[in-house]
Amino acid sequence: MGRHFGNLAKVRHVITYTLSPFEQRAFPNYFSKGIPNVWRRFTASFFKVAPPMTLMYLTYTWGNSVHQQGKRKNPADYENDE
Repeated sequence: MGRHFGNLAKVRHVITYTLSPFEQRAFPNYFSKGIPNVWRRFTASFFKVAPPMTLMYLTYTWGNSVHQQGKRKNPADYENDE
């Protein structure tokens, strides 16, 4: 039972590479390339996503208002009640 977790099987022909955490930079090019890339991706997808979502929101609010109006009682039906 000398095998430890992570060394349970011998896998052949698989090559893995690692880089020391001391040689990595945590946020390389974060402000110079990261934020402009996020802005580019946001503007590219916004005009594909926003119109259908707006249409669905307007349809949903319209349906709720029609439903609320349909639930109301007509006061003219109860004018002569005692």
